[in-house]
Amino acid sequence: MEIYIGIVLLFLFLALGVPVFLSMAMAGAIGLLFVADFNTLLGIFSTNSYTSVAHYSFLSIPLFILMANFLTTSNITKDLFWVAQKWIGRLPGGLAIATVLAGAGLGALSGTSTASAATLAGAAVPEMNKHGYSTRLSMGVVSMSGTLAIMIPPSGTLIIFGLISGYSITELFRAAIIPGILTTIVYIIVVLIWVKKRPGDAPRLNEKVPFMEKLASLKDLWPILLLLVIVILSIFSGWVTITEAAGVAALGSFLIPLFMKRLSFQKVFVALQNTIKTTTMIFAIIVGAMVFGYYLTLTQITRKLVVFISELDMAAIYIVLIFVLLYAFLGLFMDQVAILYLTLPLAIPVVEALGVDVIWFAILIVAAAETGLVTPPLGLNCYVASGTAGESLEETFKGVMPFVAAQFGVILILFLFPWLTSIL
Repeated sequence: MEIYIGIVLLFLFLALGVPVFLSMAMAGAIGLLFVADFNTLLGIFSTNSYTSVAHYSFLSIPLFILMANFLTTSNITKDLFWVAQKWIGRLPGGLAIATVLAGAGLGALSGTSTASAATLAGAAVPEMNKHGYSTRLSMGVVSMSGTLAIMIPPSGTLIIFGLISGYSITELFRAAIIPGILTTIVYIIVVLIWVKKRPGDAPRLNEKVPFMEKLASLKDLWPILLLLVIVILSIFSGWVTITEAAGVAALGSFLIPLFMKRLSFQKVFVALQNTIKTTTMIFAIIVGAMVFGYYLTLTQITRKLVVFISELDMAAIYIVLIFVLLYAFLGLFMDQVAILYLTLPLAIPVVEALGVDVIWFAILIVAAAETGLVTPPLGLNCYVASGTAGESLEETFKGVMPFVAAQFGVILILFLFPWLTSIL
């Protein structure tokens, strides 16, 4: 019975609100004391805490985060929203649709969901409030649009999946393009249905933007388009590795706003500070997951689960569906990075043994993990968005529910039509 103590403690710590990395580290450490000894535990902490994150490939994570922070502090990311607003702001729910499109653009630039949510909350929510949008709609669309960064390349979550599984990150990025576009379209449809049913939640804008002004606004997109071309071409051409592409992206995100005179010493300091905070959080989760992973290895729980799932008397497609539902459930109270580190060593061997396309499987579970970013009790994007905009957390969670339902529709489409992930 002692082999299950670590798992029970993990759920207990998470329920008590202990940070995810501490929950995993403490649960794993206590579990190891039951199944091994103190010297084993000491050896794991003294050596593997460093080696678990000391990989060259991991450099891509802080570099893409640094890129996002340079673009955010220089206000280049906000230009996406303002341009979208000028072009479609007068449509029913136009500002909300502009937010979704801006979220897709930010996802293609940053790869970090929380950064996208914070940027959109700061730019879009005050504008929607000014024009009489309901808090529920504005906060819901901001929080959910931020999750597009999880799917749209260069997704940090897909990078981590590739690093853990050993599968090509470039292939993962290519497979995510159409699902990312599909998700964006579905979110726009949700806004249109919402506004149709509750027109009072999104009053139409009265002011008309002249066409020449719309055309002139496109010049504000040149920094974003230039950086997108640099990042996408460098990744998909095969000229550089993902880590090198991340370095090029970070350098470009520094030089472009510097050339535009949008960067000051203070802004650079803030960008570096935020990058360190986010990177430290991710790496701490990796270390905590490593400790818990050793506990699972020594107890052979992982092997037993693999054997159990692989021996289920059902078709491979249903086993994949079980995994997708499991990831959606875990996302309710765990960080996406922690989920991947805890489960992929279990899931990948099973999926491979079943002959299932692992790239398709990756897109499915990443789409499922998106829901965890906006659902209680964790719902990190909702906390970030409500904190940035100064709006009600309760209204924010209520606002994302229609989008969460639509997200499960996206997952169903990807599940039924696997070619959507392989056509490119």
